[in-house]
Amino acid sequence: MKLLIATTNRGKLGEVRSLLAGAPFELVTLEDVGAAAPEETGTTFAENAALKANAGARHARLWTLGDDSGLCVDALDGRPGLASARYDTTEERRREKLLRELADVPAERRDAHFFCALSLVAPDGKSWATTGRCDGKIAFAARGTQGFGYDPLFELPDGRTLAELSADDKNRISHRGRAFAEMVRAMLQIPELTGRSAAW
Repeated sequence: MKLLIATTNRGKLGEVRSLLAGAPFELVTLEDVGAAAPEETGTTFAENAALKANAGARHARLWTLGDDSGLCVDALDGRPGLASARYDTTEERRREKLLRELADVPAERRDAHFFCALSLVAPDGKSWATTGRCDGKIAFAARGTQGFGYDPLFELPDGRTLAELSADDKNRISHRGRAFAEMVRAMLQIPELTGRSAAW
């Protein structure tokens, strides 16, 4: 069965592939079905995830999974938040901008969290939603070569950044990994997706 992943972000798609490894789906993207990403007009991550999933399901008549996620920094009143992917023109420039904005903020005030909202929509419009969160701090400099986006700046309580983790370790603790763990549990209860099997 085809499952449309409503994204054009290659880094995100790679994570989704690993998070759904072993699932009985052929993953396809918006590009594969000739669809454009909808404008993210929601006021929450959950609303934007639902917008993406609904748009994809309507266009392709496929089961569609939408993901909206972002970095929320306490000292910046939650920014970049919903604008995380649009904070600047490239990943490097987004990281540089964040570090500039936090240049005078001491370590004890650099708390942040990643948040992920998932929305699964069936061709008939039925939907399921899950969320995940990962707490940490913003480092003073980028570290690590794994992951993508803000991962090199996001420092976990053990001192490592998300970009210093293996893919498997990141998937176990990340916001997206936690949201997907909940979504997979929900998907296992949907006979149309599992073929009425107890597990994949």
